Amino acid sequence: MKKLLSTLFSSILIAATLASPIALAQEKSIVVSSTTSTEQSGLFGYILPIFKMKSGIDVKVVAVGTGQALDIGRRGDADVVFVHDKPAEEIFVKEGYSTKRYEVMYNDFILIGPKSDPAKVGGGKDIQAAFQKIAAAQAPFISRGDKSGTNAAELRYWKDAGIAVTPNQSWYKETGSGMGPALNTASAMNGYILADRGTWLSFKNRGDLVILVQGDPKLFNQYGVMLVNPAKFPNVKKVDGQAFIDWLISKNGQDVIASYKINGEQLFFPNATK
Repeated sequence: MKKLLSTLFSSILIAATLASPIALAQEKSIVVSSTTSTEQSGLFGYILPIFKMKSGIDVKVVAVGTGQALDIGRRGDADVVFVHDKPAEEIFVKEGYSTKRYEVMYNDFILIGPKSDPAKVGGGKDIQAAFQKIAAAQAPFISRGDKSGTNAAELRYWKDAGIAVTPNQSWYKETGSGMGPALNTASAMNGYILADRGTWLSFKNRGDLVILVQGDPKLFNQYGVMLVNPAKFPNVKKVDGQAFIDWLISKNGQDVIASYKINGEQLFFPNATK
């Protein structure tokens, strides 16, 4: 009996030893705070399994507005920040919360609105002129109002158009939500909304909404990624976080991003090696 138990124990020990590298690999994970557009467009659902298969690192995403994602990084509650508000990202680095910002990919913003187009903005390319027409017509406009990269861009366009917007205006509605829920509100209200093209292409509840303004160079939408500074936050998983960044900007990662399409249309365009 003792010999049998000894043999059994040895077998279990050997099996555990052989399995341990795999178990350890499965336990590797990082937290990425990111904008909702990378999540709601389906991009993360597409690229993260590929990255995990190659690296053994599980990526746990906290998808919020860009402003909130950067704040999560400022608290040291994420290993990597992946967002799309370049001016805010550069401040993040300047403040010492990261030591380097990497450009990853881009797409563009588009102005969505009802087919009836009460503000008569359709067919134009000038986003500032379109915003001026919407304000003049006091047509319903849905703002995310969540300090996201999209919200920051929208507010810049209003400012450049010479228009001050506030939630007190009856036609200007803030949702305080992500891109998908804000698009749902615009669909329900037949209102105008600024959206990133990636989320729009994956959005199903369009109702009477269509793309009305696109192609203005001002609508360019760049995404960047940063490792949260481990010198400030020792809990940051520096090696695994940097491995994710290195993969995103590698040829393989860039090719994977480029291959993500919906109905044959590419959602994001890699430019890490521009």
